This record gives sequence, structure tokens and C-alpha cells, in this order.
Amino acid sequence: MWRNNIELKTQGFTVKSTMKNSVVVGPPAAGAFRVRPSKPTAFRKFYERGEFPMALEHDSKGNRIAWKTEIEKLDYHHYLPLFFDGLCETVHPYEFFARQGVHDMLEHGGPKIQPVVPQLIIAIRNALNTRNRLVICTTLKAMQQLVMSGDMVGEALVPYYRQILPILNIFKNSNLNSGDGIDYSQQRRENVGDLIQETLEVLERYGGENAFINIKYMVPTYESCIS
Repeated sequence: MWRNNIELKTQGFTVKSTMKNSVVVGPPAAGAFRVRPSKPTAFRKFYERGEFPMALEHDSKGNRIAWKTEIEKLDYHHYLPLFFDGLCETVHPYEFFARQGVHDMLEHGGPKIQPVVPQLIIAIRNALNTRNRLVICTTLKAMQQLVMSGDMVGEALVPYYRQILPILNIFKNSNLNSGDGIDYSQQRRENVGDLIQETLEVLERYGGENAFINIKYMVPTYESCIS
């Protein structure tokens, strides 16, 4: 009698699933949102070798990068892809230097940025593919600044939407439901869903006439922000 009450866990659509006392278990989780560890970055290797012309400086406003050479004179084809590669980093000081380095170079790069866009795609895709929400937010902010950093940069990014937008499609509706509480992540621009919507709108505005149709192809639920 005791044996007859033992539950037999089995997969669905099998012979065992039709047996008495069988309990069909659901499929395993797909893991689309599971954080994936990033591989060692070239940025970290170069930083540890002391090959970046910069140092950490403290002032009354906090930490900042002290550049040892004028940013405008840097070799953007060499340094900008390395800093974007460091967006995967989550450990101090690597993540600080990578994030701040990207910001400073994009702010001062002007016409030197657009020719480097193809070299940035792998780094952007790798950072988004970590599925780490903090890394995704950091990368989305960098993408927005990149697109707005110079003429034709947004249009230069359009051919690479197929490589960088799939993760945005996965996380697009990933908003926190905080009920009556205050969503402090929204104030810090760390809400993934909102940042993705914001980024897609920036891509459309600065990507030229082919931007929307290419965004729509990769993110079917996206609606144009241009009336």
C-alpha cells in the first residue's frame, strides 16, 4: 500500500507520464535573464600593465580621472574600444575607470568617434550579454552618449542593430513594480526597462530614416517616438 502512494516525477509526453502516481514536472527554466559571468577583459589587462595615460584623483566632488595627456590627442582607434571593453567590469577600480573613460572620450572625441564605431560593437554586445542589470544599465547610458556624441554616429550604428538589440528585446519589459513604495532605481536611471525604452528612442531619433524599421525588426513591440 505504501509503495502505491509513491509519486514518480517524470517529463511530460513520455510513457512514464501515463503511469499511475506519475507527477509531470515542467520544463527547466530557459535562463534568459540569468546573469552570465564575463570573460577576463582586455581593459583590465591593459590597466594592470599601467598602459593607460590616466590616474585616479580625489577631490571634494569624489573620484575622477586625471588624464596625463589631452583627451583629444588620444588614439581613439586604440583606446576607445578598450574602454568599452571594460564596461563588463563590476569591480572597483576597473568599472570606475572604464565607465568614466568612456564618458570623457565620448565627450571630447567629436569627429574621431564615428570611424571607430565598428570596433565598439563586440564590446557592447558582450556587456549586454552578461545579463547583469547593472552592467546593462551602464552600457545603455554609454550607448546613448555614443549616439549623441557626433555627426553620423547614430546612423553608423544601424547596421549593427542585429548584434546589439536582441538583449534589449528580452529585457524591454523588465520594470520593477514597487507598488506604493519609491522606486529609487528610477531616480538613479537604473531601471532596465525604462532605460531600454529611452535608448531605443535615442537610436531612432539619431539613426536616420532606416533606424525605426531596423529597431522594429529586432524589437517588435517598439513603437515610434517620432510623430
